[in-house]
Amino acid sequence: MEEQIKEALAEIQRGTAEIIDIERIEKLIRNYFEKGENFYVKVGFDPTAPDLHLGHTVLIQKMATFQKFGGIVQFLIGDFTATIGDPTGKSETRKVLSAEQVLENAETYKEQVFKILDPEKTEVKFNSQWLNELGTAGLINLASNLTVARMLERDDFSKRYASNTPIAVSEFTYPLLQGYDSVAMNTDIEMGGTDQKFNLLMGRTLQKAYNCKKQQAVLMMPILEGLDGIQKMSKSLGNYIGVTDEANDMFGKVLSISDELMWRYFELLSSKSLKEIEDFKDAVKNNTLHPKKVKEDLAIEIVDRYHGKGAGIKAKEEFEKVFAQKDIPTDIKEFELENGIWLCQALVDTGLVKSTSQARRDIKANAVSLNQEKVQDEKLNLEVGEYILQKGKKSFAKIIIK
Repeated sequence: MEEQIKEALAEIQRGTAEIIDIERIEKLIRNYFEKGENFYVKVGFDPTAPDLHLGHTVLIQKMATFQKFGGIVQFLIGDFTATIGDPTGKSETRKVLSAEQVLENAETYKEQVFKILDPEKTEVKFNSQWLNELGTAGLINLASNLTVARMLERDDFSKRYASNTPIAVSEFTYPLLQGYDSVAMNTDIEMGGTDQKFNLLMGRTLQKAYNCKKQQAVLMMPILEGLDGIQKMSKSLGNYIGVTDEANDMFGKVLSISDELMWRYFELLSSKSLKEIEDFKDAVKNNTLHPKKVKEDLAIEIVDRYHGKGAGIKAKEEFEKVFAQKDIPTDIKEFELENGIWLCQALVDTGLVKSTSQARRDIKANAVSLNQEKVQDEKLNLEVGEYILQKGKKSFAKIIIK
């Protein structure tokens, strides 16, 4: 049993940015294994956008991990708090959503998260259920638990205050209401992103103030990098994989990430155990397994999760068929080069030619292609992005520029 508890804690701590009160989490896990007692894990979503990408699912994957070890997930749809708007990281007051928009978005969230979570171990909650009943007296009592000075300790509020940017009084209530959700739901653990720390800690503060006889542990997950491996995954940046992406696109996008970023995705997105991932790493390091094969396994797992079992293998077959038609091998060596590198130097650095003078001659002879197009400009410099560089008919290299 001790070994099971140790393994459970390792999986829970996997990939986390920060945990507050790991001792409480260990006690909850131990009670589950020894006494069969369940505990409650809360994650709040303000349904301001209906479509999730894999960056959003980092938290949901961790919720699924807790479900394996006794956690009952409280999937909180912030239909009340969304009408205020979470001010976290915002430089101005957010627009208020209508009740209809909130409910419409919430339904989409529910449809998408159950591709990861076990519905039998999930309670979908709407915080309007208790916040509508809080009333004026209740809100004033709630607000008495925090000073304005403490609220202005928040980085985003302090910056807005210093720059004379308006802060609505309603925004001050947001972290208080989020914390009160933990009181109302008797939460044992609350999870969120690192940017939510102030709000997450509010739950601990208010559970103590309301004599709940517990203070929730807090677990924060990091932001997932997008396909470029640099900036956070974001639809506005175009470096995302959407959970509703078509299967073939999803597979191709996962395969496009760098070998280095692949391990980050395994850690935060895969359901494979830490032991399985470590075995993969050892095999790649010992050259008994090619990184591309490992990446394919990850792509298949992710496609299967959102499109059903067997969809990943079909996407892999289609991907290989397309590459074969273009005469591009699927097993291409990757190189990470500097931004602005001269194309001729890139040809040398990837081992496709022996010298830049040879590179010039090959370009003039129409023997060099970049992403399947012949290169005419021997002075070309490569900017940030990913490229398939080809010399002749059979020599290829994948270039990643950050």
